[in-house]
Amino acid sequence: MTRNKTQNRKIKIALVLTILIAMIFGKNLLERKNFNELGDSFISFYEDRLMVESYIFSISEKLFRIKLLVNHCEFESDYSHVIDEIIDYEEGILTLVHEFENTKLTVTEEGFLTDFKKIIQENLRIADYASLYSDSTGINEKRVKEYNSYIERAILDLEKLSQIQLDEGKILAMNSDKVVNRSKIWAQFEVAALVILLVIIYLLIYTSRSIRNGIVD
Repeated sequence: MTRNKTQNRKIKIALVLTILIAMIFGKNLLERKNFNELGDSFISFYEDRLMVESYIFSISEKLFRIKLLVNHCEFESDYSHVIDEIIDYEEGILTLVHEFENTKLTVTEEGFLTDFKKIIQENLRIADYASLYSDSTGINEKRVKEYNSYIERAILDLEKLSQIQLDEGKILAMNSDKVVNRSKIWAQFEVAALVILLVIIYLLIYTSRSIRNGIVD
């Protein structure tokens, strides 16, 4: 009878050990997944948010340069280089937009970027500087105002895109924090599981000694 009880106890202990080992193994798999998620979050934060913010900054600077050339056209003594400068700035902007498009975009982000690209490609092209200013007629205020309205619209798109970077960066930071907290919880569980294993091992040793002593007696 005593032997049956001991055997049943060992079976229960074996089941507990099996469950604990399975849970620790599962914890390790989950931990690996958490680290992968954390790594992906850091990569996404750098490539899709920090780099994009640098693109937006560079684009804004080039757009500001274009605006200066347009708004101060009456102060230009040599008009020949102005169109070339504007074209260079616009091409530089489109190059950065292309880099932007290669990042991971949200639906809203893609909408603002598409609108911005359309403005640069279709509305900010100046074929002839005379459409802005000439010695005989002076500044073409209507054309300059129209041009500035498109620039302001483009700037608004950039501001929206910049805000998206902040919002998405915040989401990534929160997700990373969740992963870290989840890992902490599982780490605590692992410590508890190891303590339980030590207790079980001690009980097994103690039980074996008791059985051996009983046989000797």
